[in-house]
Amino acid sequence: QVQLVESGGELVQAGGSLRLSCAASGMIFSINDMAWYRRAPGKQRDLVARITRDGSTNYGESVKGRFTIARDNAKNTVYLQMSSLKPEDTGVYYCKADVVILSGRLSEYWGQGTQVTVSA
Repeated sequence: QVQLVESGGELVQAGGSLRLSCAASGMIFSINDMAWYRRAPGKQRDLVARITRDGSTNYGESVKGRFTIARDNAKNTVYLQMSSLKPEDTGVYYCKADVVILSGRLSEYWGQGTQVTVSA
């Protein structure tokens, strides 16, 4: 019913920058919160950043001041601008969206993930 497709993950050197994108498509009426999560090697999936429909944001402690989340409601897309990257930022980054589909039902959807690798 709804698909989330992430892009932008790649290998980058420490101190570098990357921009991730996540586009939602399908039977969408509206999207509430959108968020990025990260699963580092051998660890659980943790929240990186979240943004509400009206643009309010919150961030995980480890990324505050370095990452910025933004969204384009007209394009059903969320972005994650990552700067001053560190090796510990390495992991698979997942997009999540709380979507109201055309029937009026609210459901949570996840993307397939995009790999970010930061070399020392």
